[in-house]
Amino acid sequence: MQQTVYLQLEDGSCYEGKSFGAPLDGDRVGEVVFTTAMTGYQETLTDPSYFGQMVVQTFPLIGNYGINASDFESEKAHLSAYIVREWCPQPSNFRSKTDLDTFLKEQGVPGIFGVDTRSITRRIRERGVMNGRLTLRKPEAPDALSLSGWKIKNAVSSVTSRSVRQLPSGLSRFHVVVWDFGVKHGILRHLQSLDCSVTTVPAGASAEEILSLSPDGILLGNGPGDPRDNPSIVAQLALLCRSRIPIFGICLGHQLLALANGADTEKLKYGHRSANQPVRDLLTGRDYITSQNHGYTVKNDSLPPGCSLRFLNLNDGTCEGLSYEAFPGLSVQFHPEACPGPMDSSFLFEEFVAMMAERRTSICH
Repeated sequence: MQQTVYLQLEDGSCYEGKSFGAPLDGDRVGEVVFTTAMTGYQETLTDPSYFGQMVVQTFPLIGNYGINASDFESEKAHLSAYIVREWCPQPSNFRSKTDLDTFLKEQGVPGIFGVDTRSITRRIRERGVMNGRLTLRKPEAPDALSLSGWKIKNAVSSVTSRSVRQLPSGLSRFHVVVWDFGVKHGILRHLQSLDCSVTTVPAGASAEEILSLSPDGILLGNGPGDPRDNPSIVAQLALLCRSRIPIFGICLGHQLLALANGADTEKLKYGHRSANQPVRDLLTGRDYITSQNHGYTVKNDSLPPGCSLRFLNLNDGTCEGLSYEAFPGLSVQFHPEACPGPMDSSFLFEEFVAMMAERRTSICH
């Protein structure tokens, strides 16, 4: 049965809607963010980077092609709540196995629909990302004050794998160790498509444990939360950089690699969450449309010697990628594997493979 539910933001604004998905049992609190992607809601729901967040879909109709397990980016949904204008109860797609409402119920994720999602988006764009509460009781304005101090905690440790895992593979050219901070399946699939054998290790792994696996390359995956909340990972990563094994960082992995090399990060006003963010490769001058999901960025004016800006966001001039002189390294803020979104920048995986090949050649000679 649909219930009347309320979304309250920390600035005191309140939106009334109807419930769908998992029944709301008490209040649900999270950081309210928006994504402008028109498709790919399945990937959004199962992206670990959304841990602790309430996601607003700006596109008005969500769920029209249903849910299928093939498009999951992890084993489950990670967001705190789902906010849509309208959801489709009768999806039409030959791959669909269930509808959005049923999936959210199975995953324990409450949703609210019938709200003006573009009004919410405008408010966040103007005032910045803020916390929100999904509740069954109509809030009083003073309640909003209690939301401002809420913060996502234990983000990476909540979504990382619990043990070392070797992915099935046939003949492979290179062995890549993926440091799992909440890595998406699409990243792992892309590595496998380039004939790489893949081993994932938990976020709590040490540099010594990673090196003991004899990797040809190390990939730092995406994940949720503030990168500066992970000082132990940054310290271990600094040790890995000295090994001169090729390192490729994506999203949170990019931010952590920058921190390990002396750069700094900051929170964006409302983040980049869409499938159409334009970036420029300063090495070639070419522009690419990219898929992005992040609320933090590396500060351009914090880059130390030996750390060079390679990719730049054409909307706001923020850092979208770095190259490193002290070791064979590359990191990008966007998602070259897409999932969802354009594959314009997937060539970066091939650059990573080329770095591993070059290192192997240098060792052999």
